[in-house]
Amino acid sequence: MDPVPEIHADDDLELAQFLRWGRDLHHQGRYEDAAKAYELILGLDRDNEEARIGRNRAVRRAVPRWHWEMLHDEERAELYDRAIRQAVAANPDALVLDIGAGSGLLAMMAARAGARHVVACEGQEPVAETTSRVVRVAGYDDAVSVVPKMSTRMTVPEDLPRRADLLVTEIVDCGLLGEGILGTIAHAREHLLTPDATIMPSRGRIIAQLVESEQLFRKNHVGKLYGFDLAPFNRLSTLEYFDSRLHRHEHRTLSDPLTVFDFDFRTADATPRGTELRVRPTAAGRLHAIAFWFEMELLPGITLDNAPGHDSHWKQAIQCLPVPVLVQPGEPVVLDA
Repeated sequence: MDPVPEIHADDDLELAQFLRWGRDLHHQGRYEDAAKAYELILGLDRDNEEARIGRNRAVRRAVPRWHWEMLHDEERAELYDRAIRQAVAANPDALVLDIGAGSGLLAMMAARAGARHVVACEGQEPVAETTSRVVRVAGYDDAVSVVPKMSTRMTVPEDLPRRADLLVTEIVDCGLLGEGILGTIAHAREHLLTPDATIMPSRGRIIAQLVESEQLFRKNHVGKLYGFDLAPFNRLSTLEYFDSRLHRHEHRTLSDPLTVFDFDFRTADATPRGTELRVRPTAAGRLHAIAFWFEMELLPGITLDNAPGHDSHWKQAIQCLPVPVLVQPGEPVVLDA
């Protein structure tokens, strides 16, 4: 990809050309580069409405909307704050590494708890730039350093003065593994952390349950409607799980909750090993989907989860079956996980 060139006030290219360039980058899916292009235009003409709107549209594509919902998740913030305070109190001289810093909230929690040096890495450049501003405005820029890169590209001592003693991260989705937490922590253990570093979260469990729910199934499948057979449209349906609040959909559980995976992040491999599960239904019905959620042990005694009924911003993970299956008590259902 072509790099985004610098624009100076004495450049004789017309703003219209740069606006067209920003639009082209956006259409190519290069949203971060498009945002940079529009920012350069605004440096020349801060009242340019098209550049202002174009930048906002590009940033909205580059920065997921869930950031705001996550920031307002009070239980998540309170539990992380408690765990961070406990970890920092145990080792005030710890070098703290926050992976996937986002707004910088967890990094600033560590600084507020007394950590003298926190390195917050954030791979999305527009977010990292804003994180630096947030930290500066909050008055923690003397303790928190923001590194605008993925943790897997960080090295010691270029990005970290030494290996970190405490890792804090929450790069998880509703199904726990979708943002690559296993590989990220495995890389950090090998390259960025001391051998006895505290890793937060320390454990993660995935819990699943068989569900009958025509409403959930219809969120990902279609059949005959309005006199037409729309089933061919299902070739575009989601093959992987999606997030949804189970309790907001009419449903019936067909099994007890079952722990599918239990990861110790202090030792877990970068890639989970597949497993075959035999689930015994507790009721007869039509199996439409597998609902699953996580339990994250931040530190012993401090656990965060997104189980059904909780107001967690993560919701639950829903894996719809291609076709509903009739199940009966006593007849095990075999699942590949």
